[in-house]
Amino acid sequence: MRVHLLIAGFFSLLLAACASKPPAPQAPAHQPAERPPASSPKGNDVVLFALSLLDTGYRFGGKNPEAGLDCSGMVSYIYGRAAGLRVSGSAADIARRGRPVERAGLRPGDLVFFNTRNAAFSHVGVYIGDDRFIHAPSSNGRVRIDQLGARYFAQRFETARSYFD
Repeated sequence: MRVHLLIAGFFSLLLAACASKPPAPQAPAHQPAERPPASSPKGNDVVLFALSLLDTGYRFGGKNPEAGLDCSGMVSYIYGRAAGLRVSGSAADIARRGRPVERAGLRPGDLVFFNTRNAAFSHVGVYIGDDRFIHAPSSNGRVRIDQLGARYFAQRFETARSYFD
C-alpha cells in the first residue's frame, strides 16, 4: 500500500512539474546589432540599371555598353542614366567626390573603391547590397558581380562614397 502511495505521489509531482510554466526568457545582455541603413530610391534605380549591364564587354576607356565599358565609364553611364547625376572622370576622380561612407553603412547604389594596380582608387564598382558589388573588371572582360569579402577585393578595398541622401 505504501508503495502505491509513493508511486502515486511521484507521478503527481511529475505531472505538476510538467504543467508548470517555463521561466520567462531573459533579455539579452548585449545590444542587438544595428540594422543597415535603408536604401534610397535613386540608389535602387542605380542598382537595377547596373544589373541590366551584366555581361557587357570590357573596353579600356569605354563609356557606353555598345562599345564596351571600363569601371569608371560604367559608373558614369549608370549614374547619368539611372539617377540623372553627372559622375565623370577616372575612378580616382570619382572617389574624390561624394560623401564618405563606412563599409558597415553601405547602401545599394553607393560606390566602392579598390587599389587594384598599386595606385589609390584605381578601380570602382557599384554596391548592390548583401556584401556584393557590380563592376567592369579588365580580367575576364565582362561586367560582373563579386563579393566585397572575397579575398582579392577585401585586401584591396579602400573606401566607399555615396552620392545620395
